[in-house]
Amino acid sequence: MKAPRFAYARPASVAEALALLDRHKDDARVLAGGQSLVPMLNFRVAAPKVLVDINRISALAGIKVTKTHVRIGALTRHVELERSPDIAKHLPLVASAMPHIAHPAIRNRGTIGGSCALADPAAELPACALALGATFVVAGKKGERRIAAGDFFKGLYATALKSGELIVAIEFPLAKPGSASAFGELARRHGDYAMVGVAAHRSAKDGLCAAFFGVGDRPKVVEADDADGILSKLETELEPRADLHASTAMKLHLAKVLAGRVLKELA
Repeated sequence: MKAPRFAYARPASVAEALALLDRHKDDARVLAGGQSLVPMLNFRVAAPKVLVDINRISALAGIKVTKTHVRIGALTRHVELERSPDIAKHLPLVASAMPHIAHPAIRNRGTIGGSCALADPAAELPACALALGATFVVAGKKGERRIAAGDFFKGLYATALKSGELIVAIEFPLAKPGSASAFGELARRHGDYAMVGVAAHRSAKDGLCAAFFGVGDRPKVVEADDADGILSKLETELEPRADLHASTAMKLHLAKVLAGRVLKELA
């Protein structure tokens, strides 16, 4: 199929992009990597009147390490995260997740901001953001605001972004000494969306945090002092929905098995 007719704008700055989004409001969609939006257009799942292409806005890309956090521009490509020494050093959980995201052709164009803004419940990066306590930096007509990852994902393809707002960057706190992380997912084929996945992080201060994805309408965080505590909570904390790949019972079983494997790495 072909995409429906739409107007096209290619702003050169964040201010110009925000002006376009404010002018067209819900009639506009942001084009970043386009790896999800373009297929949605072609299948006419999405039919915006205006497409706002932000790829020329260099201020939205790049990785910066500060004394307190790693700031990743929303337009940073998956491949840049996959190959970055700074990500490997400071955010090993993100580095571990990258090879699981689709295929190289997709990672060459897809962006971290686009993935999180889409809020697909089976995507890897939203779960990593939750497990690591990331903060979303969002810009709008009234200026910037910060949204904790735990407050950002609202449901199936739903986020805390308001009409006319744009993700500018995502800030991940630097890991404390003694911290560790582990990642795993189960998919029918490598590169497919996960049937179930786990992004886990342990810190000496906060204990163990496991963000499950592919088992609900959004990533689900389960916290405890140790792996046994996490596993004991899964029956009540997770509410996986049956889909074409597995029943509810099978998804819960897979979540338990995968969590056992991933959390064992943090023992």
